[in-house]
Amino acid sequence: MEPEESLRRRVEEALRRAIGAILPTVPPELVTGDKHLRDLGADSVDRIEIILDVTARLGVDEPMSSFSDIPDIDALVDRLSRAVRA
Repeated sequence: MEPEESLRRRVEEALRRAIGAILPTVPPELVTGDKHLRDLGADSVDRIEIILDVTARLGVDEPMSSFSDIPDIDALVDRLSRAVRA
């Protein structure tokens, strides 16, 4: 089983790559844990594309509804990390 810190770093990196692919004009330093994807300029379609991209990168199959109440990027990383472990 992958150590928690290593898993979290892997998920964060996959999420940063997904955000970079969907929102290429967002500087990486603005992608911080306390922000919501909306804060980065992601509209509803962008947010869906980011979730689909990052779940594909991580090889997880999660229903979109499980991401509907995510308040910020830290919580998104936590949710994705749990999905990877499942």
